[in-house]
Amino acid sequence: MRKAILKLRDGKEFTGISFGADAQLQTGEVVFNTGIPGYQEILTDPSYNGQIVTLTSPMIGNYGISRDRNESGGIKATALIVRKLYRGPIMPGRVTLDEFLKEEGITGIEDLDTRALTLHLRNNGSQNGIIFREENRKEAEKKLQEFPLITERDLIDGVSVKKMIHDPDLGEGFEKAPSHPVRHIALVDYGVKRSIISCLYARGASISLLPPSSTAEDVLKLNPDALFLSNGPGDPALLSGAVELARSCIGKIPVEGICLGHQIITMALGGRTVKMKFGHHGSNHPVRDNDTGRTFVTAQNHGFMSDRSSLPSSVRVWLENANDSSVEGIYSTEEKVRCVQFHPEAAPGPEEAEAIFDIFMEMAK
Repeated sequence: MRKAILKLRDGKEFTGISFGADAQLQTGEVVFNTGIPGYQEILTDPSYNGQIVTLTSPMIGNYGISRDRNESGGIKATALIVRKLYRGPIMPGRVTLDEFLKEEGITGIEDLDTRALTLHLRNNGSQNGIIFREENRKEAEKKLQEFPLITERDLIDGVSVKKMIHDPDLGEGFEKAPSHPVRHIALVDYGVKRSIISCLYARGASISLLPPSSTAEDVLKLNPDALFLSNGPGDPALLSGAVELARSCIGKIPVEGICLGHQIITMALGGRTVKMKFGHHGSNHPVRDNDTGRTFVTAQNHGFMSDRSSLPSSVRVWLENANDSSVEGIYSTEEKVRCVQFHPEAAPGPEEAEAIFDIFMEMAK
């Protein structure tokens, strides 16, 4: 066991013990996730690309890692911070969290005061941080000061496909593409989770998975029943090409989206997005449906949100966060557009919102 240090951009430091791969100046935006289970899905969620994830649950790792349940090809988070790492026995056929991080070359820190860190981030906002050893302090402090903010980093490259794939094979543990599809969805990949595709497969969708460089022409020549914009990491304001793609398709075919896709659609409709102080990361966020009055619990992972005041009058605020009233979903019946900020596929999280996919499929008729 070796001591490792987390230093934040504002100068605050926390110490702990490293596990996984050796601490080698890992730098990223430090965020906290309030979920209890689901560390594997969190680590492999492409939306965490470029971020150091702090888990607030006091013990992590007690059910190990089942490699066939990754939400992407491997770990996308920059590093992991936990209060206590479980080191006991796990189920046969699985590997420990420590082994998983070593295989992936990712550093973890345990025995760090995650409560104090979480309160600091809540009070002062998510911010860049760096993990290092004391002997590398001078180099680490220089790197931290020079490291760009998340609003200055394009994080899509490396978590998305490079060319179009029809009906991708998700591997064991996920739905397969339907043999007799009822809808064809053009899905632009900004870092899509496998569970999102699996939920669409389960409802009879055939999927053309397109790279983020795709244009409206690329989409429309496929003659899909709908365009779907995926989740993904980073600041949507940097994705001018994605906004133009959505804007050019709106009014021609139904347009749908989740998380980053929701933010892209917001801008395509004429609205703005803003960075949140510490974001929503967890599996216990209540969302209210303004059309039905129903409130349900959702899984979320985002640091940016739609600016309600910027939305045009033709756009209806469909869903909002029951805690802070932030926009969680919008639609325009006239434009055939509907999107949500949270993750209805859960993975990890409650499954109360999965019916959103039924609404998306109905739109694609």
